[in-house]
Amino acid sequence: MSTSRHPTAPVVRPITDADVPTAVTTLADAFADYPFTRHVIAAAGHRERIRRYQELCLTRVGMAHGRVWVADAGCAVAVWGVPGHDPSPAFAELGPILAELSGDRAPAAVAADAAMAPHRPEEPGWFLEAVATAPHRQGAGLGRAVLAPGIREAERGGHPAFLETSDEANVDFYRRLGFVVTAEVQLPDDGPRTWCMRRDPNRG
Repeated sequence: MSTSRHPTAPVVRPITDADVPTAVTTLADAFADYPFTRHVIAAAGHRERIRRYQELCLTRVGMAHGRVWVADAGCAVAVWGVPGHDPSPAFAELGPILAELSGDRAPAAVAADAAMAPHRPEEPGWFLEAVATAPHRQGAGLGRAVLAPGIREAERGGHPAFLETSDEANVDFYRRLGFVVTAEVQLPDDGPRTWCMRRDPNRG
């Protein structure tokens, strides 16, 4: 008796508290060597700083003020900022902690934020704060799957979706999801090139 095997679609669902440790590990793995975070987070104890940074942004900003989806119990995670939920108070409260985590790269972080500010949208929309897939689960379609609910929700609400990436390899991936490049910014202080991208509703 032969059995045919068909890959099953990833199960994507809203994050729960039980998913947080795995999701934080996934995010820390993804951003430990990411060009932007390498530029704005101190090298000393870098991995631990990244992990704490991602934990705070996930739990205190994404889960509290935005929308977060996971696949494979946190082995893939997408964190979105959403219209009508201003995370500014959370960022203001976390500001001193995040600056401490930046360490000697804090001036570079401030300069990078100032350089990006003119290219960020003013109208309401969904903003992709972070997306990551655990190294051992890459290539299984989890990244595309975990992004899909946010893209659908933005589309359903008639809102654009936005993101920034400092990895050129990501640009084509996002283009295939319907995003277009709106700006290319060379960050100061020998920072990485960063692409701003936008997806309008009813687009591909």
